[in-house]
This record gives sequence, C-alpha cells and structure tokens, in this order.
Amino acid sequence: MRRGCISSGRVNCDICNRVIQYPERYLCVDEEDGVEAEKGKMVRYCVECAFKKGYAHYKEEKGEKILTFFTESDINQV
Repeated sequence: MRRGCISSGRVNCDICNRVIQYPERYLCVDEEDGVEAEKGKMVRYCVECAFKKGYAHYKEEKGEKILTFFTESDINQV
C-alpha cells in the first residue's frame, strides 16, 4: 500500500538517509517484495528516490502540474 505523506521534520528517507524537512512530501510503501527492506516493513522514500524507483510522477490537472505518487490504475481501483 502506498501513502503520500507530509514530513513533520523528523523523517529520514530509508533509501538515501536524507532528512526530509517540514513540509516536504514523501512516500510510505509497505514493501511486499522485500527488495529494499524486510518483507512487510514500511519504507519511506523522499521525492527523488520515489522518482528513481518509478513511484512518483507529475501529471497535468486543471492546467497545473502536480506531483503524485499514484498511478491511474491505483486511482481507478478506489
């Protein structure tokens, strides 16, 4: 499961260990494949690492470019 979050200032990226400052966005993912962490563990990605992993992208909505951590298939499942 993916969760888009806003940092409270005490969050570190689990991939690059960068401190995610308030009010930066980050992504929490329950790793099911066990690639980045132990199976079932929640992993936090800064925006840059989420882009590298393919979890983040920009989309155009109402004439604005917005950052999203969700794909069209994720949105259609809700």
